[in-house]
Amino acid sequence: MITIETEIAAPVETVWAMWSEPQHIQGWNFAGDDWHCPNSVVDLRNGGRFTSTMAARDGSFVFDFGGVYERVEQYVAIDVLLDDGRRWTTQFEVTASGTKVIESFEPENQNPEDMQRMGWQMILGRFKAYVEAHKG
Repeated sequence: MITIETEIAAPVETVWAMWSEPQHIQGWNFAGDDWHCPNSVVDLRNGGRFTSTMAARDGSFVFDFGGVYERVEQYVAIDVLLDDGRRWTTQFEVTASGTKVIESFEPENQNPEDMQRMGWQMILGRFKAYVEAHKG
């Protein structure tokens, strides 16, 4: 498992909403400025599905990233079985200054683990910036 985390200066209710609502996901779910998330579909419940479309802004590459929610515990955790069979867990912990988000995921076999960690951490960093800019 690879684990990454960040602390966000916002209440857990805000962090949860921006993590799980499609209109917000489209605002942060990409690693760099040359990518974007033009579509997001979320059925946030045990057994529900999600799909986010990841696309290069120049149109050179597009793929869907999706899976099934195996456990949804509001404001606490989301466990996912990704479409490629890997597991991904996101935890939300209330802290004195806001909310800590901790993600753990099984690495895929196509890219080095340090590259995967860096990419996921970049997306998590973009999420932090998005929440802190839009929390009010």
